[in-house]
Amino acid sequence: MKPKIKKVYWVAGIFLLIIFGIFLFFRMQEDGWVKDSRGVWVQHGNPVSTPEDVLEQQHLISCANYLFDNFKQEKNSQCLGTCDNYAVDLVHVPRTAEDNLPENQCPDYVSGKLTHFIELDKNGEIVRIV
Repeated sequence: MKPKIKKVYWVAGIFLLIIFGIFLFFRMQEDGWVKDSRGVWVQHGNPVSTPEDVLEQQHLISCANYLFDNFKQEKNSQCLGTCDNYAVDLVHVPRTAEDNLPENQCPDYVSGKLTHFIELDKNGEIVRIV
């Protein structure tokens, strides 16, 4: 083989490897987990596995729903309790000044003992997770 022909094969091979690499990169991005605007992990495509962060958040959401379902008082802006290291708070949608009052928030969150929270609306739907 002449050196020029070998060079063409090398260039073509490298080009095909680059195209294959780009294809794999975008294919891997298709199936996974993404956070929506509320901070909730949402399945995107058909991921092979579920990351530990997603499983932890699903557990927290179940706990928050349990607190909401078992809360017997008027469902207004107030603390529902805690789940692990998250305060679970009931808020208005859209938020009002009442939602920011310390007496309507979980004491552990106000004191700084907890730094994360889950906010639910009056129907028990997630407003945001931070």
